[in-house]
Amino acid sequence: MGVSRETTAAYVVSAYEPDGFALLAHNPYNAEFAGCTAFLAASQAPHGLTADRTEFLGRMGDPRRPAALDRVGLEGTVRAGLDPCAAIQLHVELEPGQAKEVYFLLGQGADRDEALSLARQFGQAQVIEAAWRAAKSFWDDALGVLKVATPDPAMDRMLNRWLLYQALSCRVWGRSALYQPSGAFGFRDQLQDCMALLHAAPAVAREHILLAARHQFEEGDVLHWWHPPAGRGVRTRVSDDMLWLPFVVAHYVEATGDESLLTERVPFLTGDVLKPEEHERYGLFGQTVEAYPLHEHCRRALERGSTKGSHGLPLIGSGDWNDGMNRVGAGGQGESVWLGWFLHATLSRYADLCQRSGRAEEASGYRQRAGAVRSAMESAGWDGAWYRRAYDDEGEPIGAAQNDEWQIDSVAQSWAVLSGAGDRTRAEQAMREVMERLVRPADGLVLLAAPPFDRTPRNPGYLRGYPPGVRENGGAYMHAAMWVAWACADLGWGEEAYALFCMLNPVLRSDTPEKSEHYRVEPYVVAGDISAQPGHAGEGGWTWYTGSAAWMYRLGVERILGLRRMGAALQIDPCIPANWPGYRVEYRFGSSVCSIDVRNPDGVSRGVREVELDGAKLPDGRIPLIDDGQPHRVQVRMG
Repeated sequence: MGVSRETTAAYVVSAYEPDGFALLAHNPYNAEFAGCTAFLAASQAPHGLTADRTEFLGRMGDPRRPAALDRVGLEGTVRAGLDPCAAIQLHVELEPGQAKEVYFLLGQGADRDEALSLARQFGQAQVIEAAWRAAKSFWDDALGVLKVATPDPAMDRMLNRWLLYQALSCRVWGRSALYQPSGAFGFRDQLQDCMALLHAAPAVAREHILLAARHQFEEGDVLHWWHPPAGRGVRTRVSDDMLWLPFVVAHYVEATGDESLLTERVPFLTGDVLKPEEHERYGLFGQTVEAYPLHEHCRRALERGSTKGSHGLPLIGSGDWNDGMNRVGAGGQGESVWLGWFLHATLSRYADLCQRSGRAEEASGYRQRAGAVRSAMESAGWDGAWYRRAYDDEGEPIGAAQNDEWQIDSVAQSWAVLSGAGDRTRAEQAMREVMERLVRPADGLVLLAAPPFDRTPRNPGYLRGYPPGVRENGGAYMHAAMWVAWACADLGWGEEAYALFCMLNPVLRSDTPEKSEHYRVEPYVVAGDISAQPGHAGEGGWTWYTGSAAWMYRLGVERILGLRRMGAALQIDPCIPANWPGYRVEYRFGSSVCSIDVRNPDGVSRGVREVELDGAKLPDGRIPLIDDGQPHRVQVRMG
């Protein structure tokens, strides 16, 4: 068994300990983890081992076929100065018909003694078996809250387990993968992921919202990212980060009805504000003695995020959602059209929350601001056939027909719809341009923008460092692609929304050996991006650690199947292909299971004619969530 460099690069593989069959490693260079000891172990003594990556892979070796698999024995090399890895080789002999179980362990202890204790403890078959059963039971429970059965088995496979598992295990808890072994929290990142947990793990979402608020400064801005346990992170001028806090809080409260979250008290971070010449500052910051209600954190975020440039649009700062546009507003004058839509959505949704919680005056103020942003978007954002993406410090547009490169950007169009703020006629026109210019069905791609930056003398930021058609530089960036599909569903375009979901589904990108070989990454998790680079179009980029998993889960469950939690009730508002006869959902709430049967007798994409709960019609169509230990049946008729 080998552990890749990405996992062990920060560690020095220091010793093999026969007592526990454990290969030990530690990281003396990180003061916060210097005492910790990691281990790779097995349930029987290894035949060979090595801490030398070159020995394991072979010189210029291929990770898909390590050289160590072609021979018996490893040299037992464990010393400093190597290109590190951790590999152990077991020798297992089987008689005909015989079976043996072998366990491999990866773990970490607070020190060497605890690491060895864990290796010995879990080297016992019965302990491992009990731990495996407990883990399986946990995941079955967490991932079984909602089960769907649609006419598309590939969709079912992703919605029923894999997308939620990816979001929770990797993004929220692990925060690391082979392509990004960081462990850091991103302020906007995990907040977005948490919106996918409100059916299965609302307590996890609540806990993280409060954690994020602890990483907000008194002035309202936030750490762009931070590393636990100490919380060292980077203070930046990124313009959208802080707005995700009130956006997600409003969504959480609407979905769960838990208004008590607003009164939870959390301190702010303290520290000198960035100097005019500073774009960011890394450090360990203090915190206020006093703790403040979460509502105050949201209020300060909205104050800090409600900026305005010469066109009336919010300032882009050192990047908005697209971090790679970090030079568009480096001089402090650049503006973002996408951020305008997002600011409008955040102001509007938080205004609704304020209205419900008795803060009518605040709600009115936020709605007035949202109206001003909307007017500026239509006057300065519209380009004639779609919405522009931004204005740079010199006032020149990006994402406009006059540009040779980056003429159209998908997020400015999709969020004109998602925000509910774009003029309906214009938004539909803009989305038709997206479908025509940015969707490439033959390659299964939904491009972020086109044409990509290549020869332009303008410097929009680090995204230009990517080859044209890769990642943020006009690749098929999956996060944005999910928003395109969501916008189609919001417009009632059921066929298009479902077609895009299928196009983005990794199962369908890998359902033949030829397609799998071309896609090149896992078929059971969402990739962060897919290349549009000539010669590599359709090849998957980094996987696992991407927010597109949570957005794809929500796209399928909330927008296509239309299942939304609204406090103590469920609302069904599907947008499906007209030829679907229907679908079924099992929804567990406490000790009860609600079986929902959605039928589409008229062959429509959208519209609900009638909802019945246990044979009784529901006048408002809302399905009450009942925890009485009894099964319940819901009939939904579209039409």
